[in-house]
Amino acid sequence: MDQKTQIVFKDILHEEKYEQAITKLNDLIDEIGTNEEHPLYHLLDTLGTIIEAYETEHYPLPNCHGSDVLAYLMEEHKLTLSDLPEIGSSETIKAILNKEKALTLNQLQQLAERFHINIKVFLN
Repeated sequence: MDQKTQIVFKDILHEEKYEQAITKLNDLIDEIGTNEEHPLYHLLDTLGTIIEAYETEHYPLPNCHGSDVLAYLMEEHKLTLSDLPEIGSSETIKAILNKEKALTLNQLQQLAERFHINIKVFLN
């Protein structure tokens, strides 16, 4: 472990250390990817956990409905109601966005897979 990694890894107590940790994490992701056999994989995993703890404390996510998350993702990816056929018809998606219908477990799994996110983001 180099000196810069030790500094970042030791403590994330303020924004500057947080930014350094994010930079180091991105460097590790570029180098390691998803190779769990890489000698630095555990460092990457642990650093990710430390960053997550800092973010939970300093940047808590607002408590939002699954439909709000869906609306955000659709806006970010410039998707229309018809761009999500795996979720249902345009009418079904509109009803979900209007909170007239809840997302089903199958729809949640499809969305998590499509957007490469943890299903938990829809469950707050």
